[in-house]
Amino acid sequence: MIPDRKVWFNGELIPWEKATVPILSHGLSRGSAIFEAFGVHEGPGGIFAFRMDEHMKRMQQSCHLLGMALGFSTEEIMQAVSETVKANRIRRGLIKIMAFWGQEAVIKLVLDIPLDVAVFAIPNSEDLGLDRAKPISACISKWKKIHPETVPVEAKACSNYLNGFLVRRDANLRGFDVGLTLGTDGFVAEGSIESIFLVKDGILLTPPSGRILNSITRLSILQSAPFADIPIMEKAVRSKDLFEADELFTCHSGVKVSPIERFETRQLEAPGPISLKMMALMEKITHFKDDRFKHWFQKVA
Repeated sequence: MIPDRKVWFNGELIPWEKATVPILSHGLSRGSAIFEAFGVHEGPGGIFAFRMDEHMKRMQQSCHLLGMALGFSTEEIMQAVSETVKANRIRRGLIKIMAFWGQEAVIKLVLDIPLDVAVFAIPNSEDLGLDRAKPISACISKWKKIHPETVPVEAKACSNYLNGFLVRRDANLRGFDVGLTLGTDGFVAEGSIESIFLVKDGILLTPPSGRILNSITRLSILQSAPFADIPIMEKAVRSKDLFEADELFTCHSGVKVSPIERFETRQLEAPGPISLKMMALMEKITHFKDDRFKHWFQKVA
């Protein structure tokens, strides 16, 4: 709980500690919940959300893939983000939008009602660690990525993150910061909350969509890299490619580029030249110093 903080919950701003659901709610007991998370940044003349429009498109796609429907329109949720940022006086921070079935469901498995929606605005802190781009260590997890024919992995569903929890725990127990998964097809997928990029012979490579979450940060790197004269390619990647890469880095909403300095038993230059160029570019973009990407921000306060 964060003292004096407000949460937008189904159309009302309420105290943080009041934003609760029953323990037997469908969202908690059945895992029927989706979410989005994106940063807000202090910019010229106000507070701006990073690619909120793309995150809302993905939230709608998650609903479509899971056969759910939000209880509020995209426009209403975006307005709720603005209200929550203003009410909490957030400057640099993280927005987390939760959509779930809050109704109790002791036995019933399938509900046909709109999802409840809650919007949280969380200020940056030591624990949150936004923008803390430091070299990390990574390994290949013993756990495989969920197969896309078992659940839609492109949906940002809370239940999918049990797989991510196991991957991160496995890595931490082995002394690494993050774990990377292979799909059941043997190809590299992603981390717990991270997309993976590798550099080979000056080309920036990343696994293709289809078996991974469509990360907005990953998309941003793919769209911006050509502006830094970095050639990019989406292609199937095997674990041996990670061992042979010149550079490796991960990305997610909180930290746009995290260079990998230790991968399994390998030591790598971190950041290497391509990683450094991407770090510098994303730093310029998120500090409003590159007008080519100003359309990536929506003013919220």
